[in-house]
This record gives sequence, C-alpha cells and structure tokens, in this order.
Amino acid sequence: MVRIFCKNNGVTREFPSGVSLREIYDSLELNMPYGPIAARVNNVTEGLALRLYRHKDVEFIDVTTDDGMRMYVRSLTFIFMKAMNELFPGDTVRFENAISKGYYCRKDTPLSDEQVALLRERMQRVIDSDIPFKRVECHTADAIEVFRNMGRVDKVRLLETYDHLYTSYYELDGYVDSYYNGLVPSTGYITLFEVEKYDDGVLLRIPNKERPTELEDKVPQEKLHELFEERLQWHQKMGVETIGDFNKAVRAGFGIDLVNVSEVLQERRLSLIADDIAQHGARVVLIAGPSSSGKTTFSKRLGIQLLACGLKPYAISLDDYFVNRTHTPRKPDGDYDFESIHSIDLPYFNESLSRILGGEEVELPTYNFKSGEREFNGNRLKLEPHMVLVIEGTHALNPMLTMQIPDSDKFRIYVSALTSIKLDYHNYISTSDNRLLRRMIRDAKYRGYSARETIMRWPDVRRGEEKWIFPYQENADVMFNSSLFYELAVFKSQAEPMLRAVPENCAEYSEAQRLLRFLDYIVPLQDKELPPTSLAREFLGGSSFKY
Repeated sequence: MVRIFCKNNGVTREFPSGVSLREIYDSLELNMPYGPIAARVNNVTEGLALRLYRHKDVEFIDVTTDDGMRMYVRSLTFIFMKAMNELFPGDTVRFENAISKGYYCRKDTPLSDEQVALLRERMQRVIDSDIPFKRVECHTADAIEVFRNMGRVDKVRLLETYDHLYTSYYELDGYVDSYYNGLVPSTGYITLFEVEKYDDGVLLRIPNKERPTELEDKVPQEKLHELFEERLQWHQKMGVETIGDFNKAVRAGFGIDLVNVSEVLQERRLSLIADDIAQHGARVVLIAGPSSSGKTTFSKRLGIQLLACGLKPYAISLDDYFVNRTHTPRKPDGDYDFESIHSIDLPYFNESLSRILGGEEVELPTYNFKSGEREFNGNRLKLEPHMVLVIEGTHALNPMLTMQIPDSDKFRIYVSALTSIKLDYHNYISTSDNRLLRRMIRDAKYRGYSARETIMRWPDVRRGEEKWIFPYQENADVMFNSSLFYELAVFKSQAEPMLRAVPENCAEYSEAQRLLRFLDYIVPLQDKELPPTSLAREFLGGSSFKY
C-alpha cells in the first residue's frame, strides 16, 4: 500500500501500490469543474497515467494552471501532428512559434481551405476515438533508430547530442513523437481547439486559460509575425533551426562562429533602426518591451548608433515621473501597483515633454525611491540641434503616455527576446521561458534573489505584461528581436545550479524541474568569448556599459 496526501482536499488515504493518478482522482471524488489535466507529485508535474509505488503528496491541476495548459497544448500538438502525418505523409511539419494567442504551424507547401477543413475533421476524429497516449522508455540509441526510420532528422540530431543512456517517446495509434514533458492520458481529454489558415500555414487555437470553455481571442500580430519570420529565415540560412543543429555545430568547433554571427546580425539591425530614426526626423524615441527583454542594453547600443548618424541621444527615465507614493494606484490585495500606467504622472510628463520640444529649458525631476517623492536637484534640459530624447520603459508604446505629443515627433520601438530556435520541429522554446532564465540570472547576480524568489514573482510580472505591454506592441514603428540564438547555451551553466537549489518542498520546484528538463538537451557554451557590448552581458555581467 502507498499513502497519498491530496493537497486539493487535505485528505490522506492509502491505495494499492501501482495505483494511477487518475484512479486516485476518481476515488477521491474531487469533481473539479474542468476536470483534472495533470497532477503535481511531490511538486513535479506528471501525467495522470503515472503509477505510484511510494508515499507521495499529490495536487491535481486543470487547464486554468500554467502547467495544466502546457500539457493540454502538448497533447493537442501531438494530435495535430498525427493528423498532418496521415493527410500529408512525407511532408515536414514545423511547429514554429506562439503568435496571435495561438500556435503557428506549417508544412512544406501551404494548405488550402479544403485541406484545413480536412485537418480539423481528422483531428476531431482522433479526439472522439479517445485513443490513449502510450509512453515508451528505451535506450536512446533505440529511439534514434525509431526516428531515423521515420525520416525525422531533427529528432535524430537532438538525441545524438543528448548524452543520456535512456530516453522516452510517445506512441498514438501507430504514430510516434517525443516531448520533453508529459501528456494527458488519452485524446478524449482535449475538449476544445480550432485550426485556421494563417499566412502560409495554420494557426492552432487553444482554450482561454481563465475561461476554458472558450477559445482564446485571436489577436492581430502581423509585425510580430514578420519579426519571427525574419529570424527563422536566418536560422535556416545558418543551418541551425533546432537545438540538435546547434549542439552539433558547437561540438564540431563552430560555437564561436555562431556567437559572432549572432552578434553581427543584431548590430546590423541596430544600425538600420538608427538610420530609420535619422530619416524619420523624430525627436522622441520611445522604447518598450517586457521584463528581461534587454531594453537597457538595446537603448545604450542604439545611442551609439545614433551618434554615428550625427544625432545626440539624451536618455530620460520614466521612473523619475512616478507620482508621489501616496498617489500610487493599488492592486486588489492593497499592494502598490507600480506596473500601472497611472503610477506615472501623465499630465506632468506630457507637459514637461511638450515644453522641451517647444524649445524651453526645463528642470528635470529625480524620483526619490526612499521617500517616495519627486525631487528637483538642478538638472536642466534644453533641446539642442540634432538632439533626440530616448525614453525607455514599460509604458513607452501606450498612447496615454505621450498623448499630447504629435506622432510626427515620435519613433516607437518594441524590444523582446523572441526565441526562434526550437528543440526540434515539434517542440518550440517559449519566449517567456527565455526571459525568465535571463531574469533569474540577473536577479541572482545583481539583486541577491534566489531562483525560487524569481520564479515566485514571475506570474505577477507576466500578468502586468499582458495588461500593460503586449496590447500596445503592434503600435511600434519597428520591432527588435533581442534574442541571441546561442544564449540558452551560455545561460545553461549559470541557470542549472540555481534551479537545482530550489527546494523540493516548495511550489516553485515544479517550474524549476520543467526548466531543467529542456536545458538538459542543450550543449553548454562558455561566456568568455562574448563581446563586452553583447546584450547577453546585461544578464551575465561583464558588460562595458554602465547600468
């Protein structure tokens, strides 16, 4: 017998050894509104088919949780790939990136409307059949042979550089694929989806996490999609579409070449943006982006490029325009909401900016974070010829921030780390995970936070981004992808010890283990060859810029 403590209801019960998580859920009669999708077993997320042979703490989760939604999406992806394989055998299908509140996928040739309809019908048939997902654990060499026989060179390259004796893959009614985390027990667990044409591929749409009986609203993101496509084309030209490709290149001695090419590509893009600003004649450059997107280093490197164009960049910090602490808006729990745009004194900021652009000399404020009040220390600014004001911050693209400034005076830039390298063709790497690793390393180095503390704060950060940043990203005149396709390999050496230090007895352990699973596939690179101006230095240290 095994003793199971269920966190959902606080009940401890004994079950026969080898009992599955689904059997435990059924016997406890928890009746979760959306049903269980997975469970956290000793704070590690597992599929419901898992059988237990020792005493465990168990917490059942549904699609309203991040881990639950990830498992739902992975399982839906498997169904999508099986249907594509049946309809278009021999075609290579790529799961490219998250876009427009869905997932963009494509095959070798574009699909017609009739083919998309057939795909939807075939997926629904698989779901209605409630076919079980079967996990197969085997020697890695045997899995390589399975995928080689299928013609899946992306899986073969990844597993050939995995360096583990054993691995696992999944089988669904004769179709085989692999995912670095678990799946639902059977296809019948997928209750809602949609597929529709998108560019030259399809958009796989998923349920809304807060309202799982409804699909996510489709959000137009044409500029973001173009930026992803631009980076994907470079990956293909470089021959490093996947982590397997990257690992092989590093082991063949080309790691430094990948670093140098990635840095040059970013610098070329920065130069083009500076040229655009000069040609536009803008006097105010607004730079926004989510947490750990590298906005600060981007701003400094852009400043150098602007100088090369004959312009004089002058940085203005939005932090200095915070309202006094007593006027800061509050969250529902009573804490100060520093992420809200209303934490900035919008009328005063617009008035100051209008006066500066009008040619007046204006005294600039400094915000005293200890006292929570605005101060004036004699710092004055008068716009000089060829001077460009560079304003970087969370709300820089929100129209409310500069509502009194004519659009002709503004040049808007959105910066984010849009990871485009994939583990393999069916497992993409989340841009949010990339940024979380950046922030975790930076928090440890400069703020003294542990990985656990950073992971704990991340959901609040993400909620603030969804509310205050992402809705305005398409307002940008240009977008800049701050990701470097080598950076995960460099971050790995610092991130792994921090993630392993997250205690098993805390909720953040689950996220730490998930991140460790995908980092395990990446061959590490040392950061000693990174130039001091690299955007990655903002997080790793050793930058020639002052922050």
